[in-house]
Amino acid sequence: MKKTIIVGGGLAGLVAANILGRAGIPCTVIEKKEYPCHRVCGEYISNETMPFLKSLCLYPEKFTPPQISRFQLTSVNGKSAELPLGLGGFGISRYSFDEFLYQKAKSIGVQFILNSEVESIIFKSEKFEVKTNHQLLNADIVIGAFGKRSKLDVKLNRNFINQRSPYVAVKYHIRTDHPLNLISLHNFQDGYCGISNIEDGKSCLCYLTHRKNLKEFGSIKLMEENVLFKNPFLKSIFSNSDFLLDKPETINEISFSTKEPIENHILMCGDAAGMITPLCGNGMAMAIHSAKIASQLIIDFYEEKISRQELEKKYSQQWHSEFAKRLWAGRQIQRLFGNVRASDLAVNIARHVKPVARFLISKTHGNPF
Repeated sequence: MKKTIIVGGGLAGLVAANILGRAGIPCTVIEKKEYPCHRVCGEYISNETMPFLKSLCLYPEKFTPPQISRFQLTSVNGKSAELPLGLGGFGISRYSFDEFLYQKAKSIGVQFILNSEVESIIFKSEKFEVKTNHQLLNADIVIGAFGKRSKLDVKLNRNFINQRSPYVAVKYHIRTDHPLNLISLHNFQDGYCGISNIEDGKSCLCYLTHRKNLKEFGSIKLMEENVLFKNPFLKSIFSNSDFLLDKPETINEISFSTKEPIENHILMCGDAAGMITPLCGNGMAMAIHSAKIASQLIIDFYEEKISRQELEKKYSQQWHSEFAKRLWAGRQIQRLFGNVRASDLAVNIARHVKPVARFLISKTHGNPF
């Protein structure tokens, strides 16, 4: 039997594992953490994923995820606008959702190697050699689902890895008074902060900031008090919430640069293939959809309906068709955020030119699949 190795057990890796496992394809997921675990993520999933998740019993209904249908935008100085979110979405923590998908995959025979980091992936003679810090494995197909930034990106000499990125992301779980159906995006100087509800009456608070803010004030807490608090909405949230994690989850050097969905014959999924700007809130949906596309083509390859060359060509074409315009739109829309004048303009558009605002929102979402 041909074998697949999935490098990275985040959302894309776990969804791919569930699809391949259901198809009877031997599949091993290598993940450097243990489940359940927290990840830096806005924890909002567009409803475009709903038909697919429900078709495979992967929708996390038991957590009663909040249904999100409205969008609030505030400027650095506290101007505010609200819009309907169109298709909408639901909120669930990665701590719960990843564990849920992990247990689903284990129940259908997917193998997991946890607390293990992949050091190299070599393709030769139509096979992959995957070396971890503990062992050497072989596979016919490798899915790269190792997230936003990895040592493997350096090993593979990917173009984006040599471009320094100034962005730092910080995530908290909090209990606060936030409307159940609302996702909010609050601007501050050189950054923006999203808040939406997740399961069990909690909210996810996640923001992106330029590293110069952190460098200037020396600590996350001081930076928040001196930069984020200038937006009165953020000051109120931070001052009137219970913070539930011992410390925030953080990640540095977040890159929105263009990536390729195929590298050295590896099928890249989720953020490893390309990351949409967080203000768009659709990274989780794109991870799920890219895993679906890759997995269905892998099944065709194992059934000898397509060759490896056709597999790679089709995946690249389908990935670009589904996601390239969304990533581009996200990069352009991001210019409307992160300073006083730009964020005031964005709020004015949302208030007074609603068709344009709805059009911009639609460009960052996909269609149900």
